Amino acid sequence: MKRSAAYALLFLVVIAVVVFLFRGTLASDTPAEPRLHPDNTAMLKRGQQVYQANCAACHGTALEGQPNWRERDASGRLPAPPHDASGHTWHHPDEMLFRLTKYGVAKIAKLENYNSAMPAFEGTLSDEDIIATLSWIKAQWPAEVRAQHDQLNRRAQPASS
Repeated sequence: MKRSAAYALLFLVVIAVVVFLFRGTLASDTPAEPRLHPDNTAMLKRGQQVYQANCAACHGTALEGQPNWRERDASGRLPAPPHDASGHTWHHPDEMLFRLTKYGVAKIAKLENYNSAMPAFEGTLSDEDIIATLSWIKAQWPAEVRAQHDQLNRRAQPASS
């Protein structure tokens, strides 16, 4: 198997582990069901400001991510993925996106030695800033991608008793 294919497979395995484990509770101060609000104008203004100040340096001012984001670099880290429709961000429900941003991949996946350039923003950004930023990102997606993400969120919600 080619080296880049092996890295891509490893990336997919890590994402699968994250998907499997993300529902575990990590902290009592986390909103029970964080929801994005891509139609809230005031929230989007704040989200854009927070994104430009904290995320754009790696994920790009136009959400384009870094080149070759699916292949590990010389240090073994995956470059920052795009957050536009070409990336995988919209493949994850709101709760997972919130937890990944707040706590980082290693803590969510319970992989202490996971080598990632993505910082955890717990203690740096408030929960409201994280939700505003993710809401702004979602607001940039085409309508059909937003609709698919909304459907994903409905499937991820626990069934009512």
